[in-house]
Amino acid sequence: MKYICPLITVSDIKHSRYFYEKLLNQKVKSDFGENITFHGDFAIHFQAHFEDLIDKREIKNGGNNFELYFEDDNIEQIVERLKSNNVTFLHEIKEQPWRQKAVRFYDPDENIIEIGESLEFLAYRLKNENMSIEKIAETINMTVNFVRYSIEKYKEK
Repeated sequence: MKYICPLITVSDIKHSRYFYEKLLNQKVKSDFGENITFHGDFAIHFQAHFEDLIDKREIKNGGNNFELYFEDDNIEQIVERLKSNNVTFLHEIKEQPWRQKAVRFYDPDENIIEIGESLEFLAYRLKNENMSIEKIAETINMTVNFVRYSIEKYKEK
């Protein structure tokens, strides 16, 4: 058996496609009309069609029990774009206990979306805040080698 991807149902396939494609910069991999798969391997499926596939069982939105997680090292810019499109936030940018910056908000069907800075960028950011490599590794629960690699990776950019 091979796992393929998560699939979430959406009430308006065109609106949700716009949300993921234009606001979150996701690229469409396959468009089957009622079902759209994005690179990064997640899919959206038109709710009315999906209900037919599951024998008309009820689909409930907004359960806060599932999220799609993305990473980007420029969260501030994304938050501004989301605000200008009246997206509902669970919380704006905040640091997680391991110091990673993250933001959580709802898509048009109240699915939770999280965007966090990559752990590589986090290591680089913490080094620029004068934290030692050993303390960074401890804080983000990664190896010293990972921290060194990450710092070098971002120095080159």
